[in-house]
Amino acid sequence: MLTKRLVACFDVVEGRVTKAQQFQDNIDVAPAEDLATRLYEDQIDEIVFYDITASAQKRPIDLDTVRAVARHVFVPFTVGGGIRSVEDMFAVLKAGAEKISVDSMAVRNPGIIREGARAFGRQCVVLSTQVKRVGSRPGLPSGYEVFVDGARLATGLDALDWVRRGEELGAGEIVVNSIDRDGTHSGYDVEITRAVADAVNVPVIASGGAGTVDHVAEGLTDGEAQAAIISSMLYSPRLERNFGVRELKEQLLARGVPMRPWVELD
Repeated sequence: MLTKRLVACFDVVEGRVTKAQQFQDNIDVAPAEDLATRLYEDQIDEIVFYDITASAQKRPIDLDTVRAVARHVFVPFTVGGGIRSVEDMFAVLKAGAEKISVDSMAVRNPGIIREGARAFGRQCVVLSTQVKRVGSRPGLPSGYEVFVDGARLATGLDALDWVRRGEELGAGEIVVNSIDRDGTHSGYDVEITRAVADAVNVPVIASGGAGTVDHVAEGLTDGEAQAAIISSMLYSPRLERNFGVRELKEQLLARGVPMRPWVELD
């Protein structure tokens, strides 16, 4: 049985990690380089880095911060934000990332998924989706709609239709980020996470809402996700206390969730 993965996700502004609630009211946390180093040393399985203002500011991604983080972490490292072309993807990979995340730009130009997969392999291309429960209606049979631009703009795309198309185009992994649950610590939206996992044949990452170990376990079991983003639990100032990676892995293993165990290093 494949082990499940714990993923630290950084929303980065000018080189610093921030934490939002439902994509708003970002609170400053720490320099991205410092936090990445600490979590790598605590044996996090993967790190995702989003330059969250690059697209809105119409500028290239912050490659200096990507390089700074990549120098200190030796786990899979995914980077997104402001990526508009295969050339941008190559620059990110050259700066030290292993995978590229596309989101709003993929909706506007779906061909970027195919181009990236052809150039670098589908294992390098992650489709991140911002989804919101809107209720079933014509054109949105799943009841979940895809949003872009930091969850500000509705697209009219049905979430399940979009992730299926993303997989067909070449995405090797899908992130399901619930706008309703983001930063709320009330648990993942298991319904849409599982629906996406059932709809595609590539790994799915649950995102948005984890606040307890039980939430993570639920996303990885009932939600059938292969990985879970646990940002708030690791470092959010909005939680009464944060968790260490060791504690999370040990508690998940105790609940029967297959994890790569934390090991004592010399």
